[in-house]
Amino acid sequence: MANIKQQIKRIKTNEKRHLINASYKSSTKTAVKAVHQAVALKDKEKALVAVAYANKKLDKGQAKGIYHKNFVANHKSQLAKLVNTL
Repeated sequence: MANIKQQIKRIKTNEKRHLINASYKSSTKTAVKAVHQAVALKDKEKALVAVAYANKKLDKGQAKGIYHKNFVANHKSQLAKLVNTL
C-alpha cells in the first residue's frame, strides 16, 4: 500500500476507471455477440442494426482510449464481412 497521499488518491481513481472500462468492454462484447446471433439466425435486417450499434460502441471505445485503433478497425472489418455473407 502506498504511503504518499497523492498515490493513494491515484490508486482510487485508477480503480474507478478500471470498473468503468470493464463495464464498457462488457457491453461492447454483448453488442458484437448480437451481430453473431443475428447472422446465425440469418436475419439480415437485425444484423444490419446490430452491426451499426456494435460499430458505434467500438468507435466510442476508441475515442475514450479503451481500445487501440487497429483493434477497432479489425473488429469492424470482421463484422462487416460476416454481415455481407447474408
